[in-house]
Amino acid sequence: MTGEVPPDEAASKRLTAVTLDEASIGRGNPDQEHERAIAIYDIVEKNSFCVPEGPGPYRLRLSIVENKLAFEISQEGGEGSYTHYLSLAPLRRVIRDYRAICDSYYAAIRTASPTQIEAIDMGRRGLHNEASELLQQRLHGKVEVDFDTARRLFTLIFALHWRG
Repeated sequence: MTGEVPPDEAASKRLTAVTLDEASIGRGNPDQEHERAIAIYDIVEKNSFCVPEGPGPYRLRLSIVENKLAFEISQEGGEGSYTHYLSLAPLRRVIRDYRAICDSYYAAIRTASPTQIEAIDMGRRGLHNEASELLQQRLHGKVEVDFDTARRLFTLIFALHWRG
């Protein structure tokens, strides 16, 4: 036994599409739209995503409803629709801190030594990991995601908050 998920089971525990509700999230400037598109591509390219309400594969539509991130999940064929709301309040601190460290990282690229850049990048990755673990905890019981998918989802959530 290898511990690998059988191919048909792996295919049913994944996202095949992610869209953003422009009415509630709004469009960003070209840089923001580019970052969002990359984050969505990365999520769809490789992910592990499952909800207890029904089998996948799934489509995910993200929107903002009353200051909460709404995960509107449907099965790929259009059957079954589930919405889970995620309060962004517990993520605000880590989003703020992550923005600050990313700003430091981009500033350091221009002027700092490779050692300084590496130290800042290690801190950035550590904070990204912390955010990913928090996101997994917040989704527990509603949406099952592996760590790498949580990282990709946090990247998208951060891109939704990014101000270019």
